[in-house]
Amino acid sequence: MDKNRGDRDVAKSFVGSDDDQTVGSPSREGKGKRLWNKVKYQLVEYHSLPGYLKDNEYILGHYRAEWPLKQTLLSVFTIHNETLNVWTHLIGFFLFLSLTIYTAMKVPNVVDLHRLQNFPDVLRKADFQKLHTELITCLPSLPHMPDLQRLREELKTSLHSMDLLPYLSNWHIMELLSNCIPESLSHSNHTDACVLRSMKEDLANIIAPLLVRPITRWPFFAFLGGAMFCLLASSTCHLLSCHSERLSYIMLRLDYAGIAALISTSFYPPVYYSFMCYPFFCNLYMGFITLLGIGTILVSLLPVFQKPEYRNFRASLFFGMGFSGAAPILHKLILFWHQPEALHTTAYEVLMGLFYGIGALVYAMRIPERWMPGKFDIAGHSHQLFHVLVVAGAYTHYQAGLVYLRWRDLQGC
Repeated sequence: MDKNRGDRDVAKSFVGSDDDQTVGSPSREGKGKRLWNKVKYQLVEYHSLPGYLKDNEYILGHYRAEWPLKQTLLSVFTIHNETLNVWTHLIGFFLFLSLTIYTAMKVPNVVDLHRLQNFPDVLRKADFQKLHTELITCLPSLPHMPDLQRLREELKTSLHSMDLLPYLSNWHIMELLSNCIPESLSHSNHTDACVLRSMKEDLANIIAPLLVRPITRWPFFAFLGGAMFCLLASSTCHLLSCHSERLSYIMLRLDYAGIAALISTSFYPPVYYSFMCYPFFCNLYMGFITLLGIGTILVSLLPVFQKPEYRNFRASLFFGMGFSGAAPILHKLILFWHQPEALHTTAYEVLMGLFYGIGALVYAMRIPERWMPGKFDIAGHSHQLFHVLVVAGAYTHYQAGLVYLRWRDLQGC
């Protein structure tokens, strides 16, 4: 029996047939309407679903089917078999939104020069004439620091791997910097070791912007944008697809486009920052993954792509996109095998690949619900595990991106 017709029969049994009702009885009509609304928005079982909503036969119940848009939107706050699918990626979206804001505000300072670990190497490459010119423009608004010689000795001790004194004396950089030191230090005891340490950090922070020009950030932000688009599209798809067949079709296309965008943009930071000094390979790899992503999106527009029997094909297609990243990673290792950053980022990328690969496998094999149908309808089924692994993989890639930025900001080509 048709589920909706059965629900209407249940409602009629409570309110009586049309012949039994008194014409114009508002109380009976109101009671019947309220009861029908209550029955209409109940969750249904798999066998009662229309064909376009039947995707996983191992999830037996707690489905929403053809709800009005208002109730569909409000169901984000109710319990059904898509609740965790919606929230795992919605929380992931807000996580990456926060990371994007943090990156925009803080990551330009990713070069950790205040620790003075790489300062000598940076100074060897510096254009001191340009540095001198730019420091001259600093307004001499503070008094001359009385203990420059002590500070010179402290700096020389800290930067023992390079004799800075000729540079500092040739262009009087220390005297120029003394005019730029924060006023709070000019009135303190400069012979105190803690104060001198603070001065060195301030000097490094003053010099850093003059010595280091951060490389472009657009590949990193492209990845963050792709991650946010994927997570938000997925969350929206799982929330709204139950409304109607047409909206389900649109939402699934959006979801597949989001997955392709995440995979494609994930290539941008490692490829750009690994091969920024090799334009041919940089353009080759980035062009290839971009075209592959566009091609995947176009294939996903085909109606046959969303049929349940093509579930493994979908997983294999996206898995293949991700696996194609092995080529630039191996190429990077060949070029920069002696660089610790190359090994560090590769470790992150292998971990990211494991997260994505296990997620795709779980999704395709429908683990664990295939082992115990109906036991994981609300929580713990394959799609929810897939979502969690996608967020974990994307966050791992974010950490790899930070390593790439530090590496290239400090060393350039």
